[in-house]
Amino acid sequence: PAKFREELNGGLVITRQPDRCLAIFTPAAYQAAADRMIAGSSSLAKVRSVQRMFASGADSSTPDSQGRITVPEHLRNYAGLDKEIAVIGAFNRVEIWDRASWEEYEALHEENFADLDEDAPEQQTDA
Repeated sequence: PAKFREELNGGLVITRQPDRCLAIFTPAAYQAAADRMIAGSSSLAKVRSVQRMFASGADSSTPDSQGRITVPEHLRNYAGLDKEIAVIGAFNRVEIWDRASWEEYEALHEENFADLDEDAPEQQTDA
């Protein structure tokens, strides 16, 4: 999407995410995420697994003059990207989903998300 192009023009890293989607990071955001994972205890099997999957699927790229990137086949297969996709912003990354998978995820979590407000401590905002 155009709103992300400027930040990603200098390069990006695309990799797997646990929900069968892909994440696109700026190189600095990818390194920050990797640093957080590296800080996890590699003596725990789940931590090692996440570290391996995150790092081994990573691919660096630079968008072309029209802002397009090529998603490597192994990543397209992982996320099930065949025809229609959904591209969403997720704070420090852009996520790419198979459209049907995103719609299913969104429908499943939308009501839970609305209910989260009830459990959250009151937040103050400066006006």
